[in-house]
Amino acid sequence: MGGVALDDGSSGVKAPDGGWGWAVLFGCFIITGFSYAFPKAVSVFFKELIREFDVGYSDTAWISSILLAMLYGTGPLCSILVNRFGCRPVMLVGGLFASLGMVLASFSTSIIHIYLSTGVITGLGLALNFQPSLIMLNQYFSEKRPLANGLAAAGSPVALCCLSPLGQVLQYYYGWRGGFLILGGMLLNCCACGALMRPLVPPKKPETPATENTPDDGNKKAKPKSKLLDFSVFRDPGFVIYTVAASIMVLGLFVPPVFVVSYAKELGNEDTKSALLLSILGFIDIFARPTCGIIAGLQWVRPRCVYLFSFALIFNGTTDLVGSLSKDYTSLVVFCIFFGISYGMVGALQFEVLMAVVGTEKFSSAIGLVLLLEAIAVLVGPPSAGRLLDSTKNYMFVFLLAGTEVVLSALVLAICNLLFIKKKPEPPETATENGEPVEAKNHSSTPPIEEPHKSNGNSEKLKDSGDLRDENVTQGPKEVDIFLKDKDEQNKSIPSSPESNL
Repeated sequence: MGGVALDDGSSGVKAPDGGWGWAVLFGCFIITGFSYAFPKAVSVFFKELIREFDVGYSDTAWISSILLAMLYGTGPLCSILVNRFGCRPVMLVGGLFASLGMVLASFSTSIIHIYLSTGVITGLGLALNFQPSLIMLNQYFSEKRPLANGLAAAGSPVALCCLSPLGQVLQYYYGWRGGFLILGGMLLNCCACGALMRPLVPPKKPETPATENTPDDGNKKAKPKSKLLDFSVFRDPGFVIYTVAASIMVLGLFVPPVFVVSYAKELGNEDTKSALLLSILGFIDIFARPTCGIIAGLQWVRPRCVYLFSFALIFNGTTDLVGSLSKDYTSLVVFCIFFGISYGMVGALQFEVLMAVVGTEKFSSAIGLVLLLEAIAVLVGPPSAGRLLDSTKNYMFVFLLAGTEVVLSALVLAICNLLFIKKKPEPPETATENGEPVEAKNHSSTPPIEEPHKSNGNSEKLKDSGDLRDENVTQGPKEVDIFLKDKDEQNKSIPSSPESNL
């Protein structure tokens, strides 16, 4: 492995729930912001690209689509690389790829070059940062994990509120080529965030001379080699239910933010006023995610976080259904407020629930497979909503479709968990006494024998008495009591010394 510390959850290292974990959380906050906000921030340059390369808006929209497809679709590849090399090396290489793609795009002479550089190379780099950062966050936090997930997820709306205005400023002063070059330099911060992902190393056990001289090295069992991509997660019904529900959810979850600005313009509002709706949505989202993380970490709520996630999905889908009836700007503002709350709840809980379902050991493989299946839904959801809009010319049906899909995913998740996921019955307590289960003693024909009181320095004497008791097991309980009483009196007569006390 070349000295690379693997970040597997089977090392037995307890999550510190703090300490260096806060640095890991900060890095995950930045990475999440870049990963989710960058495809939307690049859209600021679309008008300049249309003018430069004489293409249509649909051609430039493929840039964001390819970015998202790479972010989701390369999940299994990221899982294999993380299980092979560890999180930190993968993130460092991913930061270089993300920056290189934007730098190469600044020298593009056709839209195809931007597809390959910004879409494929930068998208792959962001994917190699996003997934490992979540894996490291899962390893560093256990008790405080819901709060950590909520704070990390807040990076998405914060980065969106910062990168979109910054892109407009860069385009105004430096053009799209200079803006791409500067954004490429900013993406090198992903390498700095990757350097923060220090793997947890189990403490070294002190070797005693007795263990050094034991010639049983040949009898030691070799540790099973960790799988690069563990498909056994599909045997877990909880994971299958989550994957199906998440795939249905993604079909409609991202549709309203894409169409709400166009919806406002359709109602006769000016461009700046319509664009303000996304700022309102993002501002509410910033506070909704950490708040939901705090609620999910409560002692009573955390064991039921799956149902809290289902409630968040129902809340989000119902908001879409009600928002489809909006007829003026005020009603759209109210819609964006409630959608921001529900969208933030979903963003804070989606990976927390997955971590709770599969555990730390299989999370690296599980998230890769889930993102791959979600990638298909991401590519199908918004385009299908667009075709529905083209055929009906009515935004109401778009929001109705999105809300129905999200509510359906909530019902699948909640009902299937209620029906098919059974709590494991607690095993009966089998307390042992002197190496014999209490249950077996209670069913034996002879009454229980009281254990003699142990005095200092009489371990050998008690051992002898135990041997004699085994030999005289056929004697009655009265003879055994008399024998133990005599031995106890003999032990009391033995003088104790500091060494025997020790």
